[in-house]
Amino acid sequence: MTDQEFKEHMKRSPEECMKAIFNDYCNYVYIIAATKLKSCGTAEDIEECVSDVFTEVFKKMNYLGDREGDLKGFIGVIAKRKAIDMYRKLSVKAYRTVSAEDEGIMEISSGENIIESAEMSERNSILLNKIKELGEPDTSIIIKQYYYNMTVAEIGKAISMTAAAVQKRSVRARQKLKNMLCEVGINY
Repeated sequence: MTDQEFKEHMKRSPEECMKAIFNDYCNYVYIIAATKLKSCGTAEDIEECVSDVFTEVFKKMNYLGDREGDLKGFIGVIAKRKAIDMYRKLSVKAYRTVSAEDEGIMEISSGENIIESAEMSERNSILLNKIKELGEPDTSIIIKQYYYNMTVAEIGKAISMTAAAVQKRSVRARQKLKNMLCEVGINY
């Protein structure tokens, strides 16, 4: 939505404009929040952050109507700030010390293999780094396809490509990713 379209839509129907903003930018905001919160937050934390972003955007609707500039950039700045705030809040919770006498503490079950879990975590970290090395739009395509379970049509709409182009890029990106992982000794 361009600034001019936004202003005209805002004058006609503020409620419809808010729905349009949410529909146009929900995935964008979600990716910003998920990228920042993936290491310390849950899916619910990410969704809460997205809700906080749009609440803030909608609170500033009057200001939005008078401003000049990029709407996506404005929403992106709010999303980044809210994600950072949420990250700080969650990080403080994660680092607080816990007493062994706390009733809420659960012991590690004897069936859990800590070494295997650590190796899996390391493999996942390497995989994500290699996905990022693919470059755009391949990184976005793979992440949307395999982390967010989006269809090629949905991905195409989100990144302004045809579904056929997304499919071809996905196939090539997966092959390239497989080769990159083989180079570091990981076979998928």
